[in-house]
Amino acid sequence: MAPWNVAVRTFAEGTVHELQFLQLHIPPQRHVSTVQVPPRISPYKYCFRSQINYCELFCHCCKMETVIDAPKLRAEFMKVLRSRRSTEVPLSVEPTKPVVDPVFQGTSNSQAIEHDPKVNIENFQDLLREENFYLITEASEQGRLPVLVLSMKESKNRRKPAIVILHSTSSCKEWFRPLLEDYVSRGYVAVVIDSRYHGERASNISTYQDALVLSWKNGDTMPFIFDTVWDLIKLADYLSEREDIDPSRIGITGVSLGGMHAWFAAAMDTRYAVVVPIIGVQGFRWAIDNDKWEARVDTLKPVFEEARVDLGKEAIDKEVVEKVWDRIAPGLASNFDSPYTVPLIAPRPLLIINGAEDPRCPMEGLEIPISRANEVYREAKCPENFKVIAQPEIPHQLTPLMVKEASDWFDKFLK
Repeated sequence: MAPWNVAVRTFAEGTVHELQFLQLHIPPQRHVSTVQVPPRISPYKYCFRSQINYCELFCHCCKMETVIDAPKLRAEFMKVLRSRRSTEVPLSVEPTKPVVDPVFQGTSNSQAIEHDPKVNIENFQDLLREENFYLITEASEQGRLPVLVLSMKESKNRRKPAIVILHSTSSCKEWFRPLLEDYVSRGYVAVVIDSRYHGERASNISTYQDALVLSWKNGDTMPFIFDTVWDLIKLADYLSEREDIDPSRIGITGVSLGGMHAWFAAAMDTRYAVVVPIIGVQGFRWAIDNDKWEARVDTLKPVFEEARVDLGKEAIDKEVVEKVWDRIAPGLASNFDSPYTVPLIAPRPLLIINGAEDPRCPMEGLEIPISRANEVYREAKCPENFKVIAQPEIPHQLTPLMVKEASDWFDKFLK
């Protein structure tokens, strides 16, 4: 592990290292809107609620000064997203029925998410309100975003905090059903989606991997991270308009690929007020420069093998890796990488949770983004809003401790 200040806490489930550069108790007015009715959101524009996003963020790390122009970087990212959109259409909702037989493109284990705290409520299942619908985010088949929303039936209307939960590679929204119910029992509106080419957006067990290969070949889609971030910006449009959700208290979390989605969506859209990416934040450029890219590449092997052949290489090397990232997710290993996008989340509460021994998200590769984020949160006078947890001896794996820490973070800052 990099030579950072590390504090150790012991829990019933095990021990975690806390990299406590930033931990803050934010002023109450930071995330409580003074507007009683949610503003009308333009279908293709999103607002910035935090003052720090209107200025340059000055970071001093690695013996050099870095300036991050947040509005400019967000505008550049939106330009990339729009460069590969089908025709943009007005945001609309199409009701549908619950999924009976979810599509899993790999193995899944729900044991960890079943450890989230749940409030015992009599006749809880009878009091649940379930909504299944498609949110139309663009004019293509993949532009039909499947959404599942769980909430409590109540006689009086009141705005509640909401949490958006994002699944990992090869999984789907139904996998998180137990976790959604736990959050609902504690007073949240819980939201989960199928990311691009997953769940209801998949036709077979290889849909996602096939889409990645086609993205390399044709360069007209961005299945890895970016296309789903577009959906999450549109989802924020929708959630901000709901009468049962407080638009200033929308949290977002995800696991693995879902953690990447949460990280990028929050960096680009400040309506996500509290953020917890789990085993998702990593340094793509660092991995290339330090020959630590193999574990991540192995999870997406077909597209890298296709690129290897097309580039006339005998084996996948760092040149192949860099060209694939530039093709399927432009800027991922350069100006949109974690050293630049993680600090954009400030001053909103951000908890990054990784395994200390995760080869896909090496903690060594996060030294620069964590250092930069630390400086930005201090500049914003809210250092306690940022925390990093690296659970010892844990590889790329979701654990009960991670689920509990995420839950506690949301309870602290959203309630």
